[in-house]
Amino acid sequence: MKKLILVLAAITLFTGFAAAEGIELGSFPLGSWLDPNYDAVWEFSTQNIRILSPAGEVYYDFSEKTVRDFKVGVEMGKPVMTFSCDESRRDYKFTKPVTNMNIILEIDAPWKSDYMVEMKKQ
Repeated sequence: MKKLILVLAAITLFTGFAAAEGIELGSFPLGSWLDPNYDAVWEFSTQNIRILSPAGEVYYDFSEKTVRDFKVGVEMGKPVMTFSCDESRRDYKFTKPVTNMNIILEIDAPWKSDYMVEMKKQ
C-alpha cells in the first residue's frame, strides 16, 4: 500500500511539473496586448498566457488547459510563438513585428474562418 501511495504521489508531482513547464515564453515579449475586436487583453507572463477583460477579469487561463505543440522561435527575423489548445479546439500564432510594439494574432478554428488581428501593446 505504501508503494502504491508513493507511486501515485510521484506521478502527481511529475504531472504538476509537466503542466507548469508547458508554457515557457523564453525570448517572446512579455506584457499585455489588446484585441480591439473582442475588447480582450492577451497577457503573456513568464510561464502563462491569459485572456482578460480590460478591467482584469480572467476570461481564459491557458495554464489550466491542455496546451500542445508549444513553440517559440523566429520566422523571417520576427519572434513567433505557436501552440494548440485542446479545450478551445484552436491553434494560435503570435508574431511580433520588428517595426513596432504590436503583436499579430492568428487563430485557426476548424469550424469557422480563420481570425487575424493586430493587437496594440497596453
